[in-house]
Amino acid sequence: MNYTVKERFLKYVVVDTEADPVSNSSPSTEKQKNLTALILEELQSIGIKATTNDSGYIYASLPSNVGPGKDKIFFCAHLDTAPDCSGKDVKPLVHEDYQGGDIVLPNDPTQVLSPAKYPAMANKIGHDLITASGLTLLGSDDKSGVAIIVDAFYQMITNPDLKHGEVKMLLTTDEEIGRGVAHVDLALLDADYGFTLDGGDLGGFEFENFSANKAIIEITGVSAHPGYAKGKMENAIKIAADIIAQFPKDSLSPESTDGMQGFIHPNNLEAKLESAKIELILRDFVTTKLDEQKDFLDKICRKTMQNYPHSSYKITITEQYRNMRDILDQHPYVMEVATQAVTNIGVTPKPGAIRGGTDGAVLSHKGLPCPNLFAGEQAIHSKHEWVSVQDMQKAVDMILEISRLVAEK
Repeated sequence: MNYTVKERFLKYVVVDTEADPVSNSSPSTEKQKNLTALILEELQSIGIKATTNDSGYIYASLPSNVGPGKDKIFFCAHLDTAPDCSGKDVKPLVHEDYQGGDIVLPNDPTQVLSPAKYPAMANKIGHDLITASGLTLLGSDDKSGVAIIVDAFYQMITNPDLKHGEVKMLLTTDEEIGRGVAHVDLALLDADYGFTLDGGDLGGFEFENFSANKAIIEITGVSAHPGYAKGKMENAIKIAADIIAQFPKDSLSPESTDGMQGFIHPNNLEAKLESAKIELILRDFVTTKLDEQKDFLDKICRKTMQNYPHSSYKITITEQYRNMRDILDQHPYVMEVATQAVTNIGVTPKPGAIRGGTDGAVLSHKGLPCPNLFAGEQAIHSKHEWVSVQDMQKAVDMILEISRLVAEK
């Protein structure tokens, strides 16, 4: 097969699509639409019908070549990159026929990729690895997924012997700041179920992710002139500090948990003498435990306020996303077809859970079951980000095999 995923990927990553969590626009950065325009042009050139919206999403569709009556499936990835590390002026480097050992990134020789730090490198002997140059992230999250999906569609339209039903493409913006499918048009997508291509190493797939809430604790203290404050002042800054100090340090935090353990994470604090606001994220794989986490916060606040009798607090909870498994367990075929496809292409399936969320989790709870599949992403959101060309090619094979299996269902 004449894969195009490598060439597409190298073209996509040099387009700066960094999202902005502070912006209220959609997309949060207009430059994300530069990649939208590039891909729309590519799709048009190979005869694939596609459209976009004001947020820069791409919707595309291939008609069935096996007749009507088959499930309509979609494949989804996101165009933006994370604001955690610069995505400007990305200079991708291809390290052909990797033979082991460290990779020193030339624009900053202190940035070194080593198998000791990234054990997956030991399994990539003979692969062509792509990295950035040491000053930026690479953008494999999720331009790997984007390139994989576009190549798979290219293969299906140029190889009519590849059997498939009606297959859809959904490429989104602002996924990295939690708004990836905020403006999705489900009627336009018009699918029964789908798969995100936004995962890690070869064979990996996730049918489960955190359920997530945002919590805000608002504190109202008592102001007084500091020179005459005895018995009067109740400092909201100190109240907030007392609340945060009571969070456990060896459990229930990101730095002390892994696997299937949830956490409470304060990620922003605004505090003045008379008022303070603590923003937190609540995470657990068992959705009902989010209520327990809210109760835990309430207990800490009540205890703290005993020392500040004239002050008050309020906790506001906002739902963010939910565990996709709550939905996928009701649609076992979606998981089965992905597992079978990975096996059929000669790869060992590696099921797992995401300690985070995906567009697929939100889409699942919108009525479109959507697990997450591997795209080869490694060391994401960092200057060490890398990907194997051969892993991306296998992901193209996986999409084609899923499409075939669904067409023959």
